[in-house]
Formats: sequence, C-alpha cells, structure tokens
Amino acid sequence: MIKEKRSNILGWIGVGITTIFSSIWAYWGSIENFHEGWYSVSIWENLFMLFFQYLLFAIVFVVLGVITLKWKIAGLILHILLAGFSIWFFSGANFLVIGLMIVIPIIGLGLLYYFGKPKPKKWAYRSLIFIPLIIIIAVFIPMAIKVSKRVNDNDFGTRIIEGNEVTLVWAPRGPGWPDSGTTWDEAIDICRYLSEDGTTVMDEIQDIWRLPTVDEAVRSMMLHGENVNGVWYPDEKKAVYDKTPDKESPLWDVHSQVIYYWTSESEKDNADRAYIIVYHGGIHSKMKIDGQSYLSFRAVKNVLDD
Repeated sequence: MIKEKRSNILGWIGVGITTIFSSIWAYWGSIENFHEGWYSVSIWENLFMLFFQYLLFAIVFVVLGVITLKWKIAGLILHILLAGFSIWFFSGANFLVIGLMIVIPIIGLGLLYYFGKPKPKKWAYRSLIFIPLIIIIAVFIPMAIKVSKRVNDNDFGTRIIEGNEVTLVWAPRGPGWPDSGTTWDEAIDICRYLSEDGTTVMDEIQDIWRLPTVDEAVRSMMLHGENVNGVWYPDEKKAVYDKTPDKESPLWDVHSQVIYYWTSESEKDNADRAYIIVYHGGIHSKMKIDGQSYLSFRAVKNVLDD
C-alpha cells in the first residue's frame, strides 16, 4: 500500500513537472509566434513556424510525457537521449549550468515516470495534453484576431509621415529600408551614402538621410493609420502612447521579419549600445554589433531636405 502510494506520488510529480514546463513553453511560444513570427504571406508557412519553431519545446515535453506514461523504458531512454542532445547542443557552455538546469532535471524527470505510476492514468494523460492546449488556444485566438486587423496598404515607397509635432520622409524599400538584419554601424554608414531618392548607395558621402532619433521614432508611431501621440521620457527611458502601436503600414512591413528599427542614439552610459524601437512602441537598447534578421532600420530625412 505504501509502495503503491509512493509510486502514485512520484508519477504525479513527474506529470506535474512536465505539465508546468510544457505550459510555460506553450504560453511563451504562442506569444512569440505573433510577436516575431506570423509574417509570411503563406498561412501554411506561418503554421509550420508555429508548430515546429515556437511550440516545439511544448510539443516535445507533451510527447515525452505521453510516451513515458505508456512505455516506461522507452520514455526513460528518450529522456536520457534528450539530456545527451542538450549536452551536445549547448557544448561550450558552463557544464554546471547545463547539468543543474537541463541535464539532471531531464533525467530526473524520466526517473520519476519510470518509478512512478500516477492514478487515475487517464487524468494524467488529460493533464499532459489539455492544459498546454488550452493555454495555446487562449493565447492564439485573441492574438490571431489582432494580427488579422493590421493595416497593410502594400505601398513600400517613400512615405511622408506627419503628426505629433514631427514630419519626416521615410525611405522606400531598398538599401535605406532593408528587409534583413543590419548592425548599427552599418545602418549609419548606409544612411550617409544613400542617394537623394533613397534607392542607391553612392560611392561618396551624401549626408541626406539618417537614422531617426528616439523621440522622432516614438512620435511617428501609428495604429490603423492614425498617430498614437507617443511621448519619449529619456530620463525614465520610457515611451508612453495613447494607444499601443502595431506592425502596420506606413512605417512597417506586415510581411517582413523585421520587428525592430535602430535609432541614432547611443546609451549615455554605454557607447557600445544603441536604442531600438519595437513595432509596438517599446524602447530598448541593443549592442551595436547585433544584426539579427529581425533587427534593421528605416532611414529618414527632413521634409525641407526633400
């Protein structure tokens, strides 16, 4: 009786841990899917990224748990293989960190399932499958509705954005508005050499275009074609808006993977970092050498220079 009770407790601890891990990844993956993903024109490509990129860890934990409940030895072997894969994947990192935070927990989880026997088993299966699924659905539906309402006028040419005491000309698609990752120094240089129409990088410095300041970027942010009255508080390093802006025309390309733009301003206390603006209006700083595919820029110039 005591042995059976202990086995039940160990089993439910394993199920609980797996459910917690998969639920966290389900929530994070669903949010990130619509934050940096879901930009493709193809619905199938978007769904592929959803399941095989953003929800992959949640799915792995659920599948591992279900398999281990059904076949203990096979499940334990899979946990050990996953731990070994983690050692290889994170090779070069501190083994104490990998061991304490990844390898040991994964193997320990497999052992909990191996020696445990949660009852009733049907509720263990339901916990593993339906709790993460409910979280995914709860996040996915409202986020999908929000994304479906984004404004996309398919005009990727030169745009004059006016409002909130700022009027700027924003560069057309091309070298001054690339759909690829760019470091801060690269962005600065491209702007300096950009032709007057913003379509060509010249051999000599032109100094017509530039990166927007943080204040200009914040004041230019829009939602559904209307300025959202953004205000930048440099002392607090905070931007405040009447409404939360979104990844929409005319400032952003709905179908681009770029979700951050560089600004011209460096951090006062760290010259190696510069401020970026997120499509939803957030202001953060990044290392100037960063140039991930989702981090780029859009050059601007004053209307009087046009």
